[in-house]
Amino acid sequence: MSQDTSPLPSSETDIPVFASKAERKQRVNDNKLSKRIMREVGRAIGDFNMIEEGDKVMVCLSGGKDSYGLLDVLMTLQKRAPIKFDIVAVNLDQKQPGFPDHILPEYLEKLGVPYHIETQDTYSVVTRVIAEGKTMCSLCSRLRRGILYRVAKELGATKIALGHHRDDILATFFLNLFYGGRMKGMPPKLMSDNGEHIVIRPLAYVPEKDLIAYAKLKEFPIIPCNLCGSQENLKRQEINRMIADWDKKFPHRSWNVFGALTRVVPSHLMDPKLHNFADLKVTGQADPEGDKGFDQDYFDDHLPESLLAAGFEEDADDAAPTVRQDAFTPAKPAASGEQQIVFMSKRRSGQ
Repeated sequence: MSQDTSPLPSSETDIPVFASKAERKQRVNDNKLSKRIMREVGRAIGDFNMIEEGDKVMVCLSGGKDSYGLLDVLMTLQKRAPIKFDIVAVNLDQKQPGFPDHILPEYLEKLGVPYHIETQDTYSVVTRVIAEGKTMCSLCSRLRRGILYRVAKELGATKIALGHHRDDILATFFLNLFYGGRMKGMPPKLMSDNGEHIVIRPLAYVPEKDLIAYAKLKEFPIIPCNLCGSQENLKRQEINRMIADWDKKFPHRSWNVFGALTRVVPSHLMDPKLHNFADLKVTGQADPEGDKGFDQDYFDDHLPESLLAAGFEEDADDAAPTVRQDAFTPAKPAASGEQQIVFMSKRRSGQ
């Protein structure tokens, strides 16, 4: 399937005059979607200094909407960014029964992006080790991770890019909170467990619904995710349903929780490894983060201050919440001055 990588119209005036009203509206909405995703990916890369001059970014491509979207956006930003970096797309063919191994090579050939297909029969290993009826995902994930780390090293990749989005990050946080008894999430940037790689998640600020719409717009050749026949993670499905229900009933709530992950106050939690409670002494100095003593916390039903802090503004066109340009920016930037790479969707002159 051919892939149209040409930019969408920059304004409604670029839409053919013979288009119907519905077509014109759809083109405008598609343009907004594309710009919004580009902006949020660029902001996440800048906030966490994910990609630097000379990087070779290995984009892990599964054949799902998220990894397709990630590759598409990074290829676009590669042309617009003020730095030079390389991209290599990597797919791990785990030999699941029925896997259409021709789709990704054909798609990547047409894109003209460097790619590598790694073939490893982990499916046979997992089905041999895991008893029938038991969930295979954990072992499969560990095997896949080890292989991709090895491939990244062989290809000379300096960053490994994964397609996890905002909803994945939220779901992981709640899974750890509800079932693991830990306040732990899925960071936008981290070091791999073997200490040899930097893993990045450029889609960290992008909600899943936007990626679903983007995949439809771009007509990505999606490969079904049920090829291995493994069971659904019921707990994750439960969390996803909870977040989806929130988005219907309380449109701002999930974004508010997501924003809270970037504004942690260790002194108001209970982890002595993060805050030295044992040696706490009075200083006589006012502290805006200090406890208010006997004051009771009060939260307005509509959370106006909280939402403003999280970066919400109201879009007059569709009455849907949008995010301010500076929303979720870490208190201390990952880099400063010339070291900070700012990826934005604005084109450089001549591009």
